[in-house]
Amino acid sequence: MEPAKYVLEMIDINKEFPGVKALDNVQFRLKPGTVHALMGENGAGKSTLMKCLFGIYKKDSGTILMEGEPVDLTDPRDALDNGVAMVHQELNQVLRRNVMENVWLGRFPLKRGLVDHKKMYEGTKEIFEDLDIDVDPREMIGRLSVSQRQMVEIAKAVSYDAKILVLDEPTSSLTDEEVNHLFRILEKLCDNGVGIVYISHRIDEILRISSEVTILRDGKWVATRDSANITTDEIITLMVNRDMENRFPPKVNKPGDVLMECKGITGKYPPTCVDVSFELRKGEVLGVAGLVGSRRTELLNVLFGSMTLGEGEIILHGKPVKNSSPEQAKKNHFALITEERRSTGLFPEMNIIFNSTISNIRAYLRGFLLTDKMMAKDTAKVIDDLRVRTPNQKARIKNLSGGNQQKVIIGRWLLMEPEVLLLDEPTRGIDVGAKYEIYQLILDLAAQDKGIIMVSSEMPELLGICDRILVMSNGRLSGILERGVHFGDIEGEQETIMRLAAKYV
Repeated sequence: MEPAKYVLEMIDINKEFPGVKALDNVQFRLKPGTVHALMGENGAGKSTLMKCLFGIYKKDSGTILMEGEPVDLTDPRDALDNGVAMVHQELNQVLRRNVMENVWLGRFPLKRGLVDHKKMYEGTKEIFEDLDIDVDPREMIGRLSVSQRQMVEIAKAVSYDAKILVLDEPTSSLTDEEVNHLFRILEKLCDNGVGIVYISHRIDEILRISSEVTILRDGKWVATRDSANITTDEIITLMVNRDMENRFPPKVNKPGDVLMECKGITGKYPPTCVDVSFELRKGEVLGVAGLVGSRRTELLNVLFGSMTLGEGEIILHGKPVKNSSPEQAKKNHFALITEERRSTGLFPEMNIIFNSTISNIRAYLRGFLLTDKMMAKDTAKVIDDLRVRTPNQKARIKNLSGGNQQKVIIGRWLLMEPEVLLLDEPTRGIDVGAKYEIYQLILDLAAQDKGIIMVSSEMPELLGICDRILVMSNGRLSGILERGVHFGDIEGEQETIMRLAAKYV
């Protein structure tokens, strides 16, 4: 008997949620030993389709074949036992346990009825060495960077000897060097016959790593093409059903007087930022670039009071302010949108009303009771002003697309009328169409004289919408580039930023 042409076939898959047709007769086929990209805007149905495969959702109708045989995977454990592994965009790890316990969770090796820690360590070490992952299996996973945790999750998936590996936005927190490392791992897996489903919004990566591209739009299959025979413009047009000649909105903001001055900002507890000084102007989008480990996030956390300021001074409107805690920072009109929406930004089981108003909840108290009318009014403002696509205010936020979730988080902070917005990877895991809307929102806020500091791992993004870019290297400020003086040509200036990012490494 000839081996099956496809390791996976998903035929006429349908899935409906209350009021939403999430999947409408979707087709997907994966060849063994290949990377097949799955693309589409947030809400197009990519993750839903893969969750139907992985047993998280039960499909309403359709057929799933693995190596030509029909399967009906009832839950994630069933999927793993049948050779299907999935690495989710939002990491679900037990942060207070070590790396090897997270890798072998639910299947600890036993010796005389007790957990065999030696075998678990050796098994983890062997996988890490094979994949060239430099992480101590005994390290507490909560102490690792997001990129290291992502690599651990990929190694965990590989440990199941999967025939099918699904990666959902695997490079959203990785540097270029780490992306290259990941791609080497994927090539090795393909050589071993593993079929890889690669969900990403980064089109340059898709065209580099994949053999085929399938595009979904509004829950429907649109096209499957060979990666070698499709262009970036064609992919965008198929995804959004419209041409997007310009990736970034026209800049309407005009930086003015100095809003905030930071002098010698140094966090109290290392590793953190060290002796960072800069100015932020009214109406300015100030980008922060750097490699993973450059302490960009730590800088924002020190400014917001979620990490302790050891030395230095924050001056707002010419007067010193002390952001000794996030609560104090909010009173000083600072806002922080964190990098990881799920773990530090969202209350996924709660509705849009709760997620829109939670940061300013005291404003809705009348005595000991919350006023539903005021909360509903402000939630309507968030939905209308930020064009959040949701069935209603009472929908659970976890059912919205990533772009709409991010809009709700931004809207939550805007209700408090901040003057300084700190944005940490604001477009992480968001599709090209929703990114444009977030960019427009950022520029509109800057045009209202807000001061915006934005951390991003995507250099074209920083070069596209920022007025100046601070470059961080190992906790220190290594340089400042200014639009119209130091940059303007997106392709030409990435090398300059990379040189500065490596200055103190």
